[in-house]
Amino acid sequence: MDVITRHLPEFGAGLLQTVELSLLALAGALVAGVVVAALRAAPVAVLRGAGMAYVEILQNIPLLVWLVLAVFGLPEIGVTAGLFTTAVVVIALYQGAYVAEAVRSGINAVPVGQGEAARALGLTFTQSLRLVILPQALRTVVQPLGNLAIMTIMNTALAAAVGLVELTAAANRVNLAEADPIWIFVTAGLCYMALSALTGLVSGVLERRLVILR
Repeated sequence: MDVITRHLPEFGAGLLQTVELSLLALAGALVAGVVVAALRAAPVAVLRGAGMAYVEILQNIPLLVWLVLAVFGLPEIGVTAGLFTTAVVVIALYQGAYVAEAVRSGINAVPVGQGEAARALGLTFTQSLRLVILPQALRTVVQPLGNLAIMTIMNTALAAAVGLVELTAAANRVNLAEADPIWIFVTAGLCYMALSALTGLVSGVLERRLVILR
C-alpha cells in the first residue's frame, strides 16, 4: 500500500487528465451525436446517407485504430494538433456515432403526432426537430446516454497507447518504477469504478427528473 501513497501525485495527475479528457470528449460526442441523429432523421436522402455513413464507418473501426491514425498519420499530411486535443476530438467523434444511434432511438420514440402537429403549425423540419422532437427525444434516452458516458470514460484508457499520460498510463509508469502491479492496477481500477459509479448515479438522478410519462 505504501507504493500508492508514495505516488499519489502521479495518480492524481493521471486521474485529473482522465476526467478532463472524459468531460470534453462527452461534450463533443453529444454535439456530434445530435447532429448526426438529425441527419439520419432528415427528409433528404443524401443527408440520411451521410449520417448513416458516419455511424457505420466510425463504429466499425476500433477506436485505437482511429487514435493511431490521427496521432501518427495526420502529421504526415500536414495536419497537426496537440496530443490531448487530438485524443479529445477522436474519442468525441467515435463516441458521437453511438450517441447518434441512442438519440435516433429517442427520436423514433416520440409519437408521430408530435411532428405532424408541428408541421400543422407551420414549423419547418429544423424548427420542429429543435423545438419539439429533440427535447423529448433527449429526455427519453438519458439512461442510454449515461451508459455511453461510462463507455467513454473506459475508452479514454486507450489514449495511453498513443502517449497521453492519463490514469492508465500513469499507473503503468508507476509500475515500471516499483514493479508492484497488483496494488497499482487495482487502485487504477478502483478509480475507474468510482468515476463510472458517479456517472451512473448522476444519470439515474437526471432520468428520474426528466422522464416523460406517456
